[in-house]
Amino acid sequence: MRTLIRDCNIASPGFEVKHGSILFKDKIIYSILTPGESLPDADITVQADGLTAIPGLIDIHCHGRNNCDFTDGKVEGVNTIGINKLKEGVTMMLPTTLTQSEEALEAAFDSIAHYNGKGVKMPGIHLEGPFINPSEVGAQNPAFVRMPDIKLVERLNQIYPIHKVSFAPELPGGDTFVTDLLAMGIVPSAAHSSAKYSEFFRCYAKGLRNLTHFCNQMTPLHHREIGLVGAGLLHTNVFAEMICDLMHNGANMIKLAFKVKGTDHMILITDAMRAAGMPEGEYDLGGLAVMVAAGAARLKENAALAGSVLRMNVALKNVVESTGLPLSEAVRAGALNPAHSLSYPNVGRIETGFTADVALIDDNYIVHNTFVDGEMRYSLD
Repeated sequence: MRTLIRDCNIASPGFEVKHGSILFKDKIIYSILTPGESLPDADITVQADGLTAIPGLIDIHCHGRNNCDFTDGKVEGVNTIGINKLKEGVTMMLPTTLTQSEEALEAAFDSIAHYNGKGVKMPGIHLEGPFINPSEVGAQNPAFVRMPDIKLVERLNQIYPIHKVSFAPELPGGDTFVTDLLAMGIVPSAAHSSAKYSEFFRCYAKGLRNLTHFCNQMTPLHHREIGLVGAGLLHTNVFAEMICDLMHNGANMIKLAFKVKGTDHMILITDAMRAAGMPEGEYDLGGLAVMVAAGAARLKENAALAGSVLRMNVALKNVVESTGLPLSEAVRAGALNPAHSLSYPNVGRIETGFTADVALIDDNYIVHNTFVDGEMRYSLD
């Protein structure tokens, strides 16, 4: 099957072209054509009319959408999230769990294992918690917090592959936990933590290279104790995963992070909960009541931010507008960098030989089409 996207602008990491065309052959980007080149025959032709083609976005931290949460443990909910994430230009995601009981996590993993695969790709799970600091639970349920336990990870991993675990590195055995996760091929990431820099560095020395929802529920920067925020800024080889909704992080913090770290180790995430894509009102997050109003999800009990209702295409827009970066550079954080952080090959670029995961957006970052493995799985029309 050959699919041709005609007359699109292309914004890919390190590459821009106006009024080009892209040819998919089966699941692969077969060729990129510049203006004036003769167009090949194709089985399907999509007239882009000047829309911009970007690499399919990869959301490695998302709990839910459309009133569904992965920890509901319902296959129909997983299918609903998977199909609706396409509206954001997302082609791949890590379903993300909450701090819950082992039984609830098992049900969540089992439901993801039975995903119908008709929406975005879900190659593995992001286990957020339950190995977090009780003093930094945020919107996680404190009733299910526990110490790092690689045996639990192994049990869950037998149900469906875990690709990332977010945990508090200062907890007892944190550095050993990093070593054990890496031995399993799982990416460790620091989160919900009150770690001092020295505690972070002990795990960094063992291979920790990711910070989950950078700046949120982690030790802030202080001139005598730089904490996790300082660690993320100091170590340019650490991936900083950021919720760029202008509430979890203001525009100037986004600008500062990108300026200090550059574009190679910043990652856009949504941390979206079930209210994403839904009207404002009251929702549930892991048994905690959440009110969504004015574009923010907050715990009903204390008004603390409780995940987000952010969409990946909007996160990309916010980064471009906050930093002034060209789209071809900003999109690294939404596509190539998450792929690199998880060692996923051949995704995150519009480049010959790469997987044909592509989204078409307009000047307002509204997604018009999303292609997964060369197949159009979403159309705005």
